[in-house]
Amino acid sequence: MANVNRTRRSLLAAAGASVSAAVLSACGSSTVESAITPSRFISFGDGFSDVGQSGTRYTVNDDTVNIWAQEVASSYGGTLTAVSAGGYGYAVAHARVTNTTNAIGTANAGSITTQIDTFLASNTPTSNDLYLVEGGYGDIVAEYASYAAGTTTQAQAQTNLATAGTELAAQVKRLITAGAKYVLVTGVYDLSVSPWAESLSLTSLFSSLSSSFNNALLVALNDLTGTNVLYVDAAYYFNLFHNSGSSYGFSDVDTPVCISTDAGSGIGAGEVNSGLCTTSTLISGVTDYSVYLFADKLYPTPSAHRQYGVYVYDRLRARW
Repeated sequence: MANVNRTRRSLLAAAGASVSAAVLSACGSSTVESAITPSRFISFGDGFSDVGQSGTRYTVNDDTVNIWAQEVASSYGGTLTAVSAGGYGYAVAHARVTNTTNAIGTANAGSITTQIDTFLASNTPTSNDLYLVEGGYGDIVAEYASYAAGTTTQAQAQTNLATAGTELAAQVKRLITAGAKYVLVTGVYDLSVSPWAESLSLTSLFSSLSSSFNNALLVALNDLTGTNVLYVDAAYYFNLFHNSGSSYGFSDVDTPVCISTDAGSGIGAGEVNSGLCTTSTLISGVTDYSVYLFADKLYPTPSAHRQYGVYVYDRLRARW
């Protein structure tokens, strides 16, 4: 674990150094000539990045730019729409990195690996593509379900998540081998701050599950960061949201603002499902849902998504 922590610190320090170098290179000039202008935005992931594969998104569905990956595209002056609507947003809710039985137990549901398979089968990466790769939430939901059912120990769940993190890095390498030039990678935020973990009084467990995935992903990306890959630390930024909420416009960082419950599985039967949430299914009396950090017990509100998207965009502009 000490080696993992040292690697994590060195990678994040290197990322910071890249930002500083980019800022310095821009001094005395109003433009950065090397800045990319993406012609296509292509995303892979789970519910955190799903831009409406099934007609809904896992946040407050308010017909705005309400998913972080959309915000990145919008900040560049582009758009990102779901593959089901003719776009390049391949991310789909509940997807795991390689396991095709998804987080709610649906067999043969595909995976993030399957998403990349599908893209590469009919597309050739170009020099102006920007890839947004994210994963981990589906795997954490699935591993916790096994742990809660008593079929998996915490140690085994953490090992499985470390494997998933390594496998996500392998998919990033596939994209680069295929010709991808610009790949943004983000893992999971620290789920110990989620209403899900807090409601179960299992913040320590969820912190361990999150770090198992993220640390393995970072280690496996070690030889790629600084070249074609930029890693952005979701855990860092969402900890800022949670611990300094008022600085980001949040007055409630613990309560899901949606009340749209789901009888199905996921994080539990009868739980709030933001995939069913609209502006008509919010806590009674709430008119300004932008002051809430979470839409449901796992996924953030549009405001949090947009702010994270802007943060990612700023990191991209500083790097490339």
